[in-house]
Amino acid sequence: MFNKGAIAVGQLSGVNIRTIVLDLFALAFIYLLPTISHMLSIKLYMLEPMRIMVILAMVHTRRENATILALTLPFFSYILSAHPVFVKSGLIAVELVAMVFVFYAIVQRMHRLGAIFISIWASKLLYYGLKYLAVITVLPSEPLVGTPLMLQVITSMAFSLYVYLMLRDR
Repeated sequence: MFNKGAIAVGQLSGVNIRTIVLDLFALAFIYLLPTISHMLSIKLYMLEPMRIMVILAMVHTRRENATILALTLPFFSYILSAHPVFVKSGLIAVELVAMVFVFYAIVQRMHRLGAIFISIWASKLLYYGLKYLAVITVLPSEPLVGTPLMLQVITSMAFSLYVYLMLRDR
């Protein structure tokens, strides 16, 4: 028999241990990304590491945790490495939160594979619209599209396949 004060397995005072581990991993990954990129001589930011972390949170934790990561990871990266610049960090945060919002808004009405792909591209369209406004106002030296679109399509397909495979039995 469990009493009211008992802590469930996998829980720590009402907080899921999986969530804590994922959040710490996400923060460590974003923290170490510049070093890893430098060591490998690969521009890892082109693989959208923040989106990867938010999608992992969407699949393996709760919606609220995914939203918190979406809001904070870009600013955490800015505080640690001054990259991306503050305005772009804000744009990325808006994009990632939009992705989480759109996914959860449409996943009940359509197949999860389509829902994640649409949420990624709807948030990208929002991002590029806002970035266009930023480029013509406060970020004139910033290119509108920094990551090749074909790479973005490939990563979107990979992320969508991951979400589909992880959630197919649910």
